Amino acid sequence: MNNEQPIIVGLDIGTTKIAAIAGRKNEFGKLEILGFGRANSNGVQHGMVLNIDQTIKAIQTALENCYASNPNLPISEVYVGIAGHHIKSLQTRGDIVRHNTEEEIMQSEIDQLVNDQYKTYIPAGDQIIDVIPQEFTVDNFQNIPDPIGYSGVKVGANFHIITGDKNAIRNINRSVEKAGLKIKDLVLQPLASAAAVMCEHDLEAGVAIVDIGGGTTDLAVFYEGILKHTAVIPFGGENITIDIKTGLGVLKTQAEQMKVQFGSALADEAKSNTFITIPGLRGMAAKEISVKNLAGIIQARMSEIMDFVSYHLKQVGLDNRMLNGGVVLTGGGSQLKHLIQLTEYVTGLNARIGYPNEHLAAGHIEELAKPMYATCLGLILKGYNDYENKRKQFEQQFAKINIPEGLQQESVAENEDEVDERRNVVKPRKTLKSFLDSCKNGLIEMFKDEGDSEL
Repeated sequence: MNNEQPIIVGLDIGTTKIAAIAGRKNEFGKLEILGFGRANSNGVQHGMVLNIDQTIKAIQTALENCYASNPNLPISEVYVGIAGHHIKSLQTRGDIVRHNTEEEIMQSEIDQLVNDQYKTYIPAGDQIIDVIPQEFTVDNFQNIPDPIGYSGVKVGANFHIITGDKNAIRNINRSVEKAGLKIKDLVLQPLASAAAVMCEHDLEAGVAIVDIGGGTTDLAVFYEGILKHTAVIPFGGENITIDIKTGLGVLKTQAEQMKVQFGSALADEAKSNTFITIPGLRGMAAKEISVKNLAGIIQARMSEIMDFVSYHLKQVGLDNRMLNGGVVLTGGGSQLKHLIQLTEYVTGLNARIGYPNEHLAAGHIEELAKPMYATCLGLILKGYNDYENKRKQFEQQFAKINIPEGLQQESVAENEDEVDERRNVVKPRKTLKSFLDSCKNGLIEMFKDEGDSEL
């Protein structure tokens, strides 16, 4: 176990389930799962928290189950996924003119460029959740993935800005905080899912991640290594269950069971002479339900969802086989039989199921390799990405510190306490090793005490 790495916790507040997973990266960069808990979700509809009290109870149950799997876990901060049909995205452009044109571009200038985008005008009642740089420009150089180290007069970038409804965000914050936790960051669910099921090759080839959850279907489109589009489609697995309940006149629990056990996304693939027997209520006669009829109801709703996916791909000009990586299906709803075939038929792109085992260390809990946990595992990866970026920034700043010559000598002069009048400084007692140790301790304190910006 690599004890230097922090333990990061992902909390997925979904329509059908709430999952809490704690993980830490090992020396090979893979996630070792240290704790896992889940609970049924009752207070969430279409990805939005509607009943705060029920959501708090469900979060606490998921946490208790997580502690039960590992009682020594320190859980205080969590990365939380956000979805819902209130989520919108827009494209913006930002530029800054540099004062010191001869010097290399610094991280602080990129941070300023990103922070300026938080002043973008958005409709009243909305709030910016995330600002994601797409590609940078430095003077006449275009499509630069990382401009640090370049020099020039003007640096700019195209941005993908994700916004959400203030009240919906407030409800998530309240639910998590009243459950005794602190939100480290809110992450758009399709981006978290994408992190869990994708590798660098997928990014380069171009891919559409379709995360079919209980209340929503989340979409993230990547092309040439850049996030091009995000969308939340307000239909998911729960809608299919309600369609079955209404169309076949059964209970919701029976509809869910039939969907999971006998459901198919293609009516043509279902056998017309196969029937499911549902016991009658209170002495009423048992019901015979055709598997073909069941598949017909599922296909109608799944086709609608995939039509939305096709519409969004056309909006950004990435239909017609431009995405060589095709469509990656993940989330609980992706496990429907024949869904790959239906997706390929509707979108005209190759499709596959995305499993989140890409980044998991060997010997993980088998349950977690299912697509329904992609978002939660992706939240942990997002947390590590933030941690590693901060560490990298510190190292860059540290590299620019000029170490005084006196620190490089192990022996210190006898008159080390005297003030050197020429330099007007007190000569330090520290050796280079002790100086570096104090910097290391400062780094630990910086991450420990760092305040989080309020959403």
